[in-house]
Order: sequence, then C-alpha cells, then structure tokens
Amino acid sequence: MTKVAELSVEELKSVIHESVLESIEEYLEDIMALASPSYLESIIEARKDYKEGRTKSFKEVFDV
Repeated sequence: MTKVAELSVEELKSVIHESVLESIEEYLEDIMALASPSYLESIIEARKDYKEGRTKSFKEVFDV
C-alpha cells in the first residue's frame, strides 16, 4: 500500500482530484434521483417488497 508521503505532488493532486470528482458526481446523481417522484415511489415500493419478503437471492438474479 502506498503512503501519502511516498506520492509526488502531481500524484497527490490526481488522487485528490479524482476523489472530489467522484463525490460531486455521486451528489449530483442523488439530487437528480431525489427530484424524481417516480424514483422516490420506486424506493417506497422496494422497501415494502423487502419487508414483505418479496426478494430474490443473488443466485436467482444472476443464475450462478
């Protein structure tokens, strides 16, 4: 595992840049999703299905 002290300035900048970019993209996706009534309804429906046991195993979904 590489330690921060072992990174060059450019490598550290790159790591920070990628981390920040990923976080921003995730936040934007969350904001867009939460602004969608149909998305919110699907979350409610999925939680209800889960509580009522209407789920499938990994094996069933991916046939492994």
